[in-house]
Amino acid sequence: MLTVSLLVCAIMALTGAAAVPEGETDLNAGPEGNSNTAEVVPSCPGGWTGYNDRCFLYIPSLMSWANAEKHCQTQGGNLASVHSFDEQRAIQTMIQRQTFMYPRTWLGGYDAMQEGTWFWSDGTPFHFTYWAPGQPDNFLFAQHCLSMNYGDERKFDDHRCDFREPFVCAKKL
Repeated sequence: MLTVSLLVCAIMALTGAAAVPEGETDLNAGPEGNSNTAEVVPSCPGGWTGYNDRCFLYIPSLMSWANAEKHCQTQGGNLASVHSFDEQRAIQTMIQRQTFMYPRTWLGGYDAMQEGTWFWSDGTPFHFTYWAPGQPDNFLFAQHCLSMNYGDERKFDDHRCDFREPFVCAKKL
């Protein structure tokens, strides 16, 4: 009889623990975890960093811009686009926390289709810029991909797409 009682208690405890799926948060829950509604808000996957409505992942592996973009697509996203100074700082802080420095890092910007007309690989409008002084300069007519953390000011730079750099992926929540 004691075994049956313990089994019933264990099942009840496990059922209660499974009320909110792992990786998701019930924002309507009170301080005791009680909730009047069943609204579940998704969170970023493990290892990803959330900011606004997107998740970001720093990949320290060195890849060309195109291979980095392909890798991000296998993760369900694209190389990161940046739409505000606050977002740029959040990405930069995420990188700094993981590396303890500011390595030059691929983002999703490119102007390979037409020099000087920049696009984000995720298709969002390219409005925000944070270019280092004198950039973009298309040095030797061969720089068509955007990297961040360039120079002492750690700003954007156009860079040769075949160079191998770490990169940041982004995807919608």
